[in-house]
Amino acid sequence: MIQSAPQIGFDRYIQLDWMAMAIKVRAGLATLDDLETLLDSAGLGKEAKSKTRTKLNALAIEPRNELVAFIDRGVEIFSPQDDCAMTAVFAWGSAIASYPYFGKVAEFSGRLTAIQGDCSVSEIHRRMSEVYGDREVTKRATQAVIQTQANWGAIERVENGKRLNRPPQRKVSDEKVIRWLVEAALRFMGKAMPVTSLPTMAVIYPFQIDQSLPYVLSKSDNIELRAEGPSNQFAALRS
Repeated sequence: MIQSAPQIGFDRYIQLDWMAMAIKVRAGLATLDDLETLLDSAGLGKEAKSKTRTKLNALAIEPRNELVAFIDRGVEIFSPQDDCAMTAVFAWGSAIASYPYFGKVAEFSGRLTAIQGDCSVSEIHRRMSEVYGDREVTKRATQAVIQTQANWGAIERVENGKRLNRPPQRKVSDEKVIRWLVEAALRFMGKAMPVTSLPTMAVIYPFQIDQSLPYVLSKSDNIELRAEGPSNQFAALRS
């Protein structure tokens, strides 16, 4: 049997201010007309605006059924703050939980920049082609995710966009934000993870968790801690 390439899903450039407006729409602090006006001001054509709205719907405004409670918890946490840094955390968590493709690009970006602080864009394209197929749509989608990550402040594009630099990580100290971000990472991974590995997971590479995770996660209603052996503790989504 010939296996088809995994579905891509995320193939649009999404600006952080669009995400901020989408959060406000979901929270009832803005209207869809406000979002339309913002997208119009960006000069998007009819087709591009429609496709962008589809992504914003999935990320914040009309999430998939299994993500509604997760997204709503995020909106409750982030909408009152109206801060670019906090919007970036929501955008990242929502994207990796909603779109495995975004998460996979993030994971490769995190791994490849972990040692020296930078990597070539071509290396990310090669890794993604190995997973999703060496197709033009894969190249376009990967480029869209990279451009989006750069707009969200996770990476910096240098050498005419051919290389990526990793800026200093953003510290995340708020317990509610940490629990939500870890939940997003667990949703992307789809399995229980060692608690000790969570702070350095490549998929959340832009952020530095600045709290003791066992203590913070022990207060979560959505993540459970499991002891496996005398010194191994795993975190998993509650079923």
